[in-house]
Amino acid sequence: MSFKKLLFKDISEKDMARASSDFISFLRSRRSVREFSERDIPVEVIKNIVSAASLAPSGANKEPWYFTIVKDPAVKHEIRVGAENEEKAFYTQKATARWLKDLNKFGTDWHKEFLEVAPYLIVVFKQIYDLKDGIKYNNYYVNESVGIACGILLTAIHRAGLVALTHTPSPMGFLEKICKRPDNERAYLLIPVGYPADDAEVPDLKKKEFNEFADII
Repeated sequence: MSFKKLLFKDISEKDMARASSDFISFLRSRRSVREFSERDIPVEVIKNIVSAASLAPSGANKEPWYFTIVKDPAVKHEIRVGAENEEKAFYTQKATARWLKDLNKFGTDWHKEFLEVAPYLIVVFKQIYDLKDGIKYNNYYVNESVGIACGILLTAIHRAGLVALTHTPSPMGFLEKICKRPDNERAYLLIPVGYPADDAEVPDLKKKEFNEFADII
């Protein structure tokens, strides 16, 4: 592999502090949303968002991810049916009483209308191994790599002026079938993307303070 000189722009400590503080303020305004508008979004915006996520670092630069962008109403309906089947089993059979108590404050249940209302669904798949011409190749740090890509994806969605939700119906094997993905891929995350509904509300959350999630030693 050849190498090239790193393109790096040095900025002053003052600008660095301001940029990092501004970024915190920007991310503080990001919220998970369950109430979407049907207002359409240019597909180019969604493609740019996914392209930004694809620039994430990955183990050995294997890029072990695949993104299926769903716009077709029929496919969105099929995904909703699959998700609600799993979610109903979770809420009525699988979840512990403590887990349900923790979820009660968000007012969620197994009904997932947003999967059909949001103009786009982005289904993130992790590639547990690489598959080319029928030959298997190793991928490394797959969960870590795909997790980083999803973080960038959510940030890119927010930067584009849109809202999203990280949805994880479990198990998610139905997504692999609906999206017709190969045997080496597993569904990782289901993300509805769009504008918020005019009357959308979000929980009034309090985030941890710095000394509660980090220290300097």
